[in-house]
Amino acid sequence: MKKQLRLFFKLLKESVRDLLPIIIVISLFQLLILQQIPDNTVSVIIGLLIVLFGLAIFILGLEIGIFPLGEGLAHEFAKKGSVFWLLLFAFLIGFSTTVAEPALIAIADKAQVISNGKIDAFFLRLTVALSVGFAIALGVFRIILGHPIHWYIIIGYIIVVLITFFAPPEIVGIAYDSGGVTTSTVTVPLVTALGIGLASSIRGRNPVIDGFGLIAFASLTPMIFVQVYGILALGVEADISNIVPETSSELSTHEITYSEHKPNWLVEVILDLFAVVKDLFPILFVIFFFQYVVIRKPIPHFRLIALGFIYVIIGLYAFLVGLEMGLFPLGETMALQLTKTGNYFLIYLFGFLIGFSTTMAEPALIAVALKAKEVSKGKINDFLLRVFVAIGVAVGIALGCYRIVVGDSIHYYIIVGYIIVIIMTYFAPKYIIPIAYDSGGVTTSTVTVPLVAALGIGLATNIEGRNPLIDGFGLIAFASLFPMITVMGYGLLSEIFYKMKKGG
Repeated sequence: MKKQLRLFFKLLKESVRDLLPIIIVISLFQLLILQQIPDNTVSVIIGLLIVLFGLAIFILGLEIGIFPLGEGLAHEFAKKGSVFWLLLFAFLIGFSTTVAEPALIAIADKAQVISNGKIDAFFLRLTVALSVGFAIALGVFRIILGHPIHWYIIIGYIIVVLITFFAPPEIVGIAYDSGGVTTSTVTVPLVTALGIGLASSIRGRNPVIDGFGLIAFASLTPMIFVQVYGILALGVEADISNIVPETSSELSTHEITYSEHKPNWLVEVILDLFAVVKDLFPILFVIFFFQYVVIRKPIPHFRLIALGFIYVIIGLYAFLVGLEMGLFPLGETMALQLTKTGNYFLIYLFGFLIGFSTTMAEPALIAVALKAKEVSKGKINDFLLRVFVAIGVAVGIALGCYRIVVGDSIHYYIIVGYIIVIIMTYFAPKYIIPIAYDSGGVTTSTVTVPLVAALGIGLATNIEGRNPLIDGFGLIAFASLFPMITVMGYGLLSEIFYKMKKGG
């Protein structure tokens, strides 16, 4: 128990570190630039504290429950050598972790509310989860075959661009965003370990070139699947004229999991906890099925694993409650305040600083950067890699805010961005390409996504002539795209400096 408490406080400290950059940037803007304090400050602070507690408990549960089981299964399958079971495991792990991803749950719920139910949150999550399952299986198959990753990615981007011209406009931003929210707290560590472990165990594979890239697949395929879902659910020429977006306050009231207007808050809490258990059930089913039916071994340290799952349930519930009390209202309030100033440069500056500061503190990025340094034997500098990723996210969010302000269609920006990525792929060093593709997926964390999403929706709600459903989504997509460009730029610069140093 003492060990768990020490781990909890360590995770709580890390959660504070993740949230601190956001608090610093917002506080500086509130006090020095806007010179006003929001009316809902107390509620936001309580919400942020609940987020910190929930995130720490959630990750503690992952550390002692889900991760050991998942990593153990991956190791067992590598020893077993069965391609069928490995691909099935990869698919189901991708599916089950995505269905329970907190950031995706938050975005799907927000999309359903803003569209007045025309976009169904459950089916949206199901579509994204299926796409990620397919992506992880395809990525594992690529590692087995030893194919270069960039051919898969380039073909995928071409499909994304082509299908965008047929998809209804209100699904495009959500589709692009869904690629960024699938790879964070739950998915990244399991998927990264699976890819590198598999590449390390197959003769002739390079962990740097072949091991990375699964996250990139998981970021790409949801853009395709969700747009197809939009075509099937809404039609090519969907009519959105009858959709009247709810105000920010209505959104918050609608989504907070408990409220003073509800007759019995205890019953509501129990029902919401049951909903969280239902969300996590696919992960439990996959792990237990493969553990007992395929591997045919008992679960080691069963009591500890069970306790881990209880922590995950409590942590996820607290996190979602905190989001609705803290981060979503915070992003919407800041958007309202910034648009009221009439100085759009402040909006772009705020987006840039939020993007840079949160990315530098992103735990998933730190983990991937350290892994990249380790497997590249120091050729990749972990700190510089994080700086270039952070610059990409900052530029992406600032440019995304500009797009909302001027009212441009998102797909033109994304198409140009993908063309740049494809061109740079041919010139960048081979070892940096999979890491660059993965960098786009690890930048959008469980903490960052709700704030950035709320900022975009808030801007689109408060700027005249903008529709939150069409214009409000997309900031996460920008934050996922531009790091690919900046990281490949880092690889090119590193090669140039290395040759100059060698020549000198």
